[in-house]
Amino acid sequence: MMTTGTEPRALPTEPAQARRFGKTRTAQSHALLEDYVELIADLLAVGGEARATDIARRLGVSHATVVKTVGRLKRQGLAVSRPYRGIFLTEEGELLATRVRARHQLVLDLLRAVGVPDEAAEQDAEGIEHHVSEATLLAFDRFLRSR
Repeated sequence: MMTTGTEPRALPTEPAQARRFGKTRTAQSHALLEDYVELIADLLAVGGEARATDIARRLGVSHATVVKTVGRLKRQGLAVSRPYRGIFLTEEGELLATRVRARHQLVLDLLRAVGVPDEAAEQDAEGIEHHVSEATLLAFDRFLRSR
């Protein structure tokens, strides 16, 4: 029987619900850093440099926002910057960018496999990739390999 979405549903236990919401808050915090390292890696791969101005334009944020977030990346050991040379990823930052890119591609492949149009799949993958668990990613991978 299909529900209309207005029927009351049983609530999870308080600890279970708190864990779920905590996971979401943590994922949102990490999503920003992951987007930055992925973009920095892409800019370095394509053009050999990642400048704050380029990052700001591509993410649609202010230069000051980029400077603040790059400072956070540097404090977490994910990036370094050199005067007049731009922003570079540390080894740890490069590893994170590789994991994020693989996760993005897997989510994108799944969305396309179930018939989501390319542009919508690209846009949706940007959000989903940061919020799915490893168990879900493994299930996506198994599903795609079984086709």
